[in-house]
Amino acid sequence: MRKLARWLLLGLAFSIPWEYSLDLGPPFGNIARIVSLAALLAVAAAVLLAGRVRRLHPMHWLVLALLVWFAASYFWTVDAEATVVQVRAYLQVTMIAWFIWELTDSPEELRDLFRWYVAGCCVLAVLTFSNFLSPDVAYQIRFAAEGQDPNDVARFFDLGFPLAALVVSVESRWRDKLLVIGYMPLGLLGVLLTASRSGLIGAVIALAGCGLILTGKRWRAVIALALPAVLAVFWVVVPPGTLARIATISQALAWGDLNQRWNIWTAGWQAFTHAPFAGAGAGAFLSVTHLPPGATAHNTALAIAVEGGVAALLLAAAILVVAAASVLATRGAMRVGLATALVLWLVNSLVLATQESRATWLLLGVIAAAGRLAGQEPEHSAAAFPEPAQASPHGSVAVATE
Repeated sequence: MRKLARWLLLGLAFSIPWEYSLDLGPPFGNIARIVSLAALLAVAAAVLLAGRVRRLHPMHWLVLALLVWFAASYFWTVDAEATVVQVRAYLQVTMIAWFIWELTDSPEELRDLFRWYVAGCCVLAVLTFSNFLSPDVAYQIRFAAEGQDPNDVARFFDLGFPLAALVVSVESRWRDKLLVIGYMPLGLLGVLLTASRSGLIGAVIALAGCGLILTGKRWRAVIALALPAVLAVFWVVVPPGTLARIATISQALAWGDLNQRWNIWTAGWQAFTHAPFAGAGAGAFLSVTHLPPGATAHNTALAIAVEGGVAALLLAAAILVVAAASVLATRGAMRVGLATALVLWLVNSLVLATQESRATWLLLGVIAAAGRLAGQEPEHSAAAFPEPAQASPHGSVAVATE
């Protein structure tokens, strides 16, 4: 049963990037939701058969406290129906962090998670290119996989870069090496097609982290050759409107409006001042800000503060502090890759509401598990993800594994 649960966890990592492109509607939902519920049943059965639960990380206790606080907000919420829906959504996404904690026993299993997530990003890239090549988008300037938001697509791609670099830096099988090497240009082209300005900034950060991981001369040559080629293809085939939108990054920063997000943030701040400690209730952001259906806070900290008050914001901040400590507990390429991914998340959280994303909790779960493995098996972890200087130009590990 544990083996089945493990395969379902890998399937979940694979489906997260393109989850909204395959939605079966109520009562099933999207593909990632279906796989996560199946994984929950398998993990629960595996735990019962084993007769034990792995001792939880401080991060998990903080997450549990945050969930309890949001559930308790039902008693003072301004929108009871939205609170019930939101708490259920939080339960479904945060349990991913526990799955990873319970099922990951070695650095190699972490690498499998990275590999499957990158494979899912490749599917997302194909779906995004399909949208771009569709004859029905003649006047469209932003492209994304069917059912997906362009900003979310760019965020998924960005997270895939450091994870791909971690895999390719130590991968010995050429089949898997080619998968992650091929993802680099595909993912970058996908980010550019979304015309997401925050996504492009994230891609620059992610690629800088990849450069620190892939320090071999061969990898530098590959990056140096691939980047201009991708940009040249983008310049030739992409509509001028897409290029024009990307070119407005400096203007958006100079004006401070950030595509009208300032108005949303102002409304959110006013709502926060009315209930600063307890918040308006989970899921009540739109109700108290009087924004139209489908709008979001476009800022993770603001969304948490408005819905859960200072108490929820402090718990969320504590989760990030513990996550940062876990990253520092790792060594070598793993520390560089996870630090890059966490910085990416922080940058995205400034302009997106990421607390409801499965990718967020996948990342936090990976960070907690990596920190535990680094403490329990430091030599094994260091060998599986060595210092960048210890990796050979061919991507094989120069440190002897146990």
